[in-house]
Amino acid sequence: MDNSGLSSTVLDNSDLTNSDFSIPVAAMAPHWKPVIDAIPSDKIATGDFNPVEHIQYEEPARVHTMKDLGLPENTGISPVAVSEPFRLFSTGAVHRMRAEVLSQDVWDNCQYSSNLAQCQLRGFAAQYAPFVYDTWKSPETLSIISKIAGVELVTEMDFEIAHINISVKSEQQKTEEVAAFVEKQAFDEDEGIAGCPWEDDRPIVDWHTDSYPFVCVTMLSDCESMIGGETALKTGTGGIVKVRGPQMGCAVILQGRYIEHQALRALGTTERITMVTSFRPRCPNLPDDTVLTTVRPISNLSELYSQYSEYRLDILEERVRTQLRVLRENKRGGKKINVKALKGFMQEQEKFLAHMNKEMVEEELVTMGSIDDSHLLTHHHDQEA
Repeated sequence: MDNSGLSSTVLDNSDLTNSDFSIPVAAMAPHWKPVIDAIPSDKIATGDFNPVEHIQYEEPARVHTMKDLGLPENTGISPVAVSEPFRLFSTGAVHRMRAEVLSQDVWDNCQYSSNLAQCQLRGFAAQYAPFVYDTWKSPETLSIISKIAGVELVTEMDFEIAHINISVKSEQQKTEEVAAFVEKQAFDEDEGIAGCPWEDDRPIVDWHTDSYPFVCVTMLSDCESMIGGETALKTGTGGIVKVRGPQMGCAVILQGRYIEHQALRALGTTERITMVTSFRPRCPNLPDDTVLTTVRPISNLSELYSQYSEYRLDILEERVRTQLRVLRENKRGGKKINVKALKGFMQEQEKFLAHMNKEMVEEELVTMGSIDDSHLLTHHHDQEA
């Protein structure tokens, strides 16, 4: 794995979220569907997910660490910060995913919007997208994601498999934006500043951290003609680096819970569909810093809370069983109980439950579509100051 130097301008990497629209607080299911070119049904194969056929993995050229970004090395659950784009799925697999994601059932039942993004599809995989669901549950897929992330991962929960961000624009909008970009390039050449990276003062999604430890962002659109579309990352020294978006069928891994990032606009394309699948550590003894801040207002809360509670209580159960086994083994061996260690264990579990309780806000107190800034690292630093 190559962890060599990080560019201060553009890495080869990804977007992390959402759309080309900026709106006030929005509600669930806005009841509209953008015009997206459909793939002819005769070009879409059938059958179950087959890792031999549908995975076309090529290692990323580089994987950058938290240290490379100037962040403390003990930040997060892995030294890995972000990968460059890498080939993950075949074209046939992407066509199957698009067919399921853009189905009428998904649009009718799983569409959300918020002040961060106009159009998102969530919580559909288990019920409406069996191919997509099996893809992310596959041991082969999980092995690849874990290898790049530097820690063994599992999908966060079924509701967070294949969150979809959609950005669309007309051919006229695309043409006008590209023309403006070309005009700016010509101006820069006249002013002697040609070659500087394209800067965008209208991000798709403003600065944020993810709710979950790791994400894998997969591109489902053809972005060969795309200009921009990077994800900007804040470094520990106050700087910003940019990571370029992947091509169709390619993906990026990001430890987004612990890195503030911003999705920049993309020009030169009429659609941009990204699939974001979230992951947490498989080991129950590793920290689970999952928050629900950015997903609570764009979710079926009953389903979200049920799945969140189930996996967290599974973690707690496994921790308690491990501690009980240690107690019994020590007793059989005639060892004196380590009261200090036992109290430390109980305090950690108290914190674990308190965190869980804090994240499960009563439904009547949740404003659908409204995401505040409490998830930001800078927000917490300001509170501590």
